[in-house]
Amino acid sequence: MYFLFKLVALLPLSILQLIASWIALLLNSHNSSMKRITQINLQLAYPELSAAQHKLLIRKSLKSQCMTYVESIKCWGMSPEYSLNQINNVYGEQHLKEALANKKGVIVVVAHFGCWELLNAWLNLQTAPMIMYKPNKNKAVNRFMLEARQRLNATLVPTDENGVRAIFKHLKQGGLTVILPDHLPKASGGIYSDFFGQKVLSTTLVSKLANKTQCNIIGLSCIRDEISGFSVYCSPLSDEILSKDLQRSVDRLNQDLEIMINTAPEQYIWSYKRFRNVEGQENIYYKKH
Repeated sequence: MYFLFKLVALLPLSILQLIASWIALLLNSHNSSMKRITQINLQLAYPELSAAQHKLLIRKSLKSQCMTYVESIKCWGMSPEYSLNQINNVYGEQHLKEALANKKGVIVVVAHFGCWELLNAWLNLQTAPMIMYKPNKNKAVNRFMLEARQRLNATLVPTDENGVRAIFKHLKQGGLTVILPDHLPKASGGIYSDFFGQKVLSTTLVSKLANKTQCNIIGLSCIRDEISGFSVYCSPLSDEILSKDLQRSVDRLNQDLEIMINTAPEQYIWSYKRFRNVEGQENIYYKKH
């Protein structure tokens, strides 16, 4: 699989995106797992949409998700310079530069949205980030991803208490870390908070680090523009995330994530079982036979 990924990464991005579009059509024409979960999530997140609007959004979402996966393989297999050349516009760059300049430390919040892998190369132009890395269970995939990560000017730390301590120290020294907080955490690392209308278990890592360090919180996303490539959007997130009130902080972070995602909702990874642990509800993804 390692060498297969290497070969796939050599194909032109336009060809990969075309292949992704065909795969998405196939997934949409059958009751695929990706389609089923995407449909459930979108119906929960956007209940106000009509049946026709949901159908269109599901189709766009499947296409975008497939593109994101092939774009990630392309980014991992190519040089950082390749990734940088795909970015045509950067909006709000001054917010990141100001945050780095004040030496209070920076947490960059990134959602599983758009082509987040392109952001790595761009961020490494600005500073030397410290990021958590969880090895992939597949050794070939892990080798491919790790090679890509190690080409960058980033320090990789494990996704455990040692990694958290290293990031805390890095932030206190004015450094930058990147955290994707829209995953489903373990019960010990989360609290229930509203996210797209669902009281879902949400990570507390960003909130706890932000409160202890009183650092800058920046939202970053890379959105695909089918006409002109990719655009990076950078914006400061709410100071409420720095609050000592953990519930208030996590609630505000989820609200800011929603705002980021709603700029192009079809580009979010809606096939992830984000609402698997909703307060007072059974697993909505459980398929009865």
